[in-house]
Amino acid sequence: MLEDSFGRQFHYLRLSLTEACNFRCQYCLPDGYQGPSSDQFLSANEIQTLLYAFAELGTSKVRLTGGEPTLRRDFLDILALTANTPGIERVAMTTHGARMAKHAKAWKQAGLHQVNVSIDSLDPRQFAAITGQDKLKEVLSGLDAAVEAELEVKVNTVLLNDFSDARLNRFLGWLKEMPVTLRFIELMETGDLPQFFTQQHQSGGPLRETLIENGWQPLIRRKDAGPAQEFFHPDYAGKIGLIMPYSKDFCKSCNRLRVAANGKLHLCLFSEQGIDMRDLLTHGDVEQVKHFLVECLGKKHETHFLHEGNTGATKHLAMLGG
Repeated sequence: MLEDSFGRQFHYLRLSLTEACNFRCQYCLPDGYQGPSSDQFLSANEIQTLLYAFAELGTSKVRLTGGEPTLRRDFLDILALTANTPGIERVAMTTHGARMAKHAKAWKQAGLHQVNVSIDSLDPRQFAAITGQDKLKEVLSGLDAAVEAELEVKVNTVLLNDFSDARLNRFLGWLKEMPVTLRFIELMETGDLPQFFTQQHQSGGPLRETLIENGWQPLIRRKDAGPAQEFFHPDYAGKIGLIMPYSKDFCKSCNRLRVAANGKLHLCLFSEQGIDMRDLLTHGDVEQVKHFLVECLGKKHETHFLHEGNTGATKHLAMLGG
């Protein structure tokens, strides 16, 4: 089992397949993707070595992220490879959802259990303004297809200062009938967008108080769950989650490690730098990778340093998929 010096165990791997994305979200890639080409990202064989190493060290959940992971032509093959890795019990992915209506059923058949989709507004004009793509209709159709395919669906929306009561009420009305988990995420500062963070960051604390006052009740976390505090209400088909990285003791429940599309291990979303292990993955030696992971985990800090304005190596969230 992967365990750090603070007694935290790591059952969960977030694996980025690409940094590329064809959306231009204000809080991530407002000017579009301008990063490395696809030939610089991990190959399927390197990914297989990585998955076997993590699984043999107790990892039971893998999330495939990007950028936008479905931009890889071999995405379906990698999804099946992940699902068929011995020891991996749960496979999730994060996507902008624009291709989901067409592919949700195939993803389910390949072994996917859960999908997370970003929807920052249910108003088409506001959605287009935030994402740079007028595709809300396609994304909502994708959600319907995912639910029909019996995938567990979570929807992510970033809290911004212009997040109004009307926008919240529209989401709550939608959750009355929509059986998904809607997760409100505090905006996190990144190296490329410090001014945007200063202008738009909003704490999730007041929203949490509002939910509790209105009868929302906390759910018990699974061991491989992410950092969200999740709530349910008997009158709603959907659930609500809050991800508040600036809250007290946020890092105590950390159970995940990240590997970037270039093969670097990130002990935290906001690590000072990734730790390169590409050579080990290229050589395909699972035992060497396992030894490397155990050794590196001893260097993991107790907490991130976001409160100090230190964003580490994370220039934008597409680098590691959040």
